[in-house]
Parts: sequence; C-alpha cells; structure tokens
Amino acid sequence: MIYFAYFHSILEYGIVFWGNSTESVKVFRLQKRVIKVMTGNNVQTSCRPLFPRLGIMTLSSQYIFSLMRFLSRNLQLYTFNFTIHNYNTRYRIHLHKPSTALTLYQKGLYYESVRIYNKLPYNIAELILQNKGFLTNLKKYLLEKAYYSIEEYMNDLSDG
Repeated sequence: MIYFAYFHSILEYGIVFWGNSTESVKVFRLQKRVIKVMTGNNVQTSCRPLFPRLGIMTLSSQYIFSLMRFLSRNLQLYTFNFTIHNYNTRYRIHLHKPSTALTLYQKGLYYESVRIYNKLPYNIAELILQNKGFLTNLKKYLLEKAYYSIEEYMNDLSDG
C-alpha cells in the first residue's frame, strides 16, 4: 500500500511522455531497489519473480499499459486496417501505422501507441473492439510477463 501511495503515483505521472526515454533506466533501477527493500531481499536477488508476486508492473509494463489506456480512451483518433481495405487478413485489427521519417514523431505518443498495440497478442488486441475487458486482460498479461524493456516486449514472440 505504501508503494502505491508514494512511489507508484510519482512513477505513473506523465509516463506516456517520458516512459521510453533513456533516463527511464535510472527510474527502473530505483523501482527495483524499492521492490528489494520492500521484500527484504539483497542486492543480487532478481526482481523478475517479485513483480508478479506483489502485483506491481515493471516500469516498461506500466508504460505499455498507460499507452494502451490512452489508446482505448481515444480510439476515434486511430485507424484500423479493416477500415482501409475490405480484405479479411490476420492484420485487420492492427492499427494503421502512419508513414513518417521524423524520429521526433516516431517517439511520440500516437506513433508509439500504434507500434505497441500492433504487437499485442491477438486475444487481447481484439478486446479493444468489443470494448470489454481490454485493460483488465492487458494488465494481467503485463503483470505475468514483467517486461524489463520495450525491446524485450517488441521481441517477445511467445504470444504475438
């Protein structure tokens, strides 16, 4: 309870804007240190099994969750592939990724949320269209996986 009152509230504030920056590594180290202090573990103990056990998302998982919460609340801003063409492909529920070469735009909220959503497992991604249980199922998935980085999430082929 103390973690969520003091640390988590600060961690989550504006995370969609700074969650994938290079400085976020320092915040993640601090998060792991807090988890170790809370559980009474030493410095060498891995935090990966501690996050799911405590019901706490890693910084990267929280970033992904916050992006998807923004996406689900602002779905009218996005274009699904099935609205662009009438073919029933396996990528029909993916979001259309705008073409751009600007790195600043690619690291922005809109583009990053499309990129993250398109890598979600199909059974979770399809829930956003049904408007039921999307965030709940996504949170369970992210708690179970405990991703340490966005690259780890993007390279995870187990469900995608």
